[in-house]
Amino acid sequence: MKVALLGYGRMGQAIEKIALERGHEIVIRKDMEPLTEDLGLADVAIDFSHPSAAFDNIVSCLEAGIPVVSGTTGWLERFEEAKALCAKTQGAFLYASNFSIGVNLFFNLNTYLARMMRSLKDYDVELEEIHHVHKLDAPSGTAITLAEGVLEHSEKERWSLEKGSQKELFIGVMREGEVPGTHKVRYSSEVDSIEIKHTAHSRTGFALGAIVASEWLLGKKGVFSMSDVLDL
Repeated sequence: MKVALLGYGRMGQAIEKIALERGHEIVIRKDMEPLTEDLGLADVAIDFSHPSAAFDNIVSCLEAGIPVVSGTTGWLERFEEAKALCAKTQGAFLYASNFSIGVNLFFNLNTYLARMMRSLKDYDVELEEIHHVHKLDAPSGTAITLAEGVLEHSEKERWSLEKGSQKELFIGVMREGEVPGTHKVRYSSEVDSIEIKHTAHSRTGFALGAIVASEWLLGKKGVFSMSDVLDL
């Protein structure tokens, strides 16, 4: 598989390492500079760039007929545009806020727990996420996905970074050191607490998931997620 790697920061370099170990070839490497290379050299593009560049990268790939896997967060106000362009070009587009297989299992566990807790009014729920100090967006895309899973099965109406209304789901955000990513969902009452937690030990799980998703996407058309890849 020939890969165009769009974004060559920590995640991009981790993806490159895994790709080479699995016998793939990196034919394009881009960081922040504009995309001018011939995307036709690649079988698939993997975008872990910057929020300001992600949408344009996705557009370039879809218009060139190249399947694109995106893990960049912070641009999702244009997600519907990307889906529409994918349909128009009959392309292939896969987005995930987190490519870790463990995190995607955690997403499903979170939704399952939220359904069970829905009728238990004595419990309040909140989220917490911890990432390295270099992370640009807050809350993380993973935290937002978790929040959406809770909100779907809760009387809360929105998430917030500030504690306030009972109608708001609080997300606590911390940035420290080189933490790859820790996410917690906690339900608390006067008598006890229930907490589920995912802790990433390195970026390897994210990189491996992105490569697995890219391998899976080849030959397909449409808009997909990691739930499709993992058949969850």
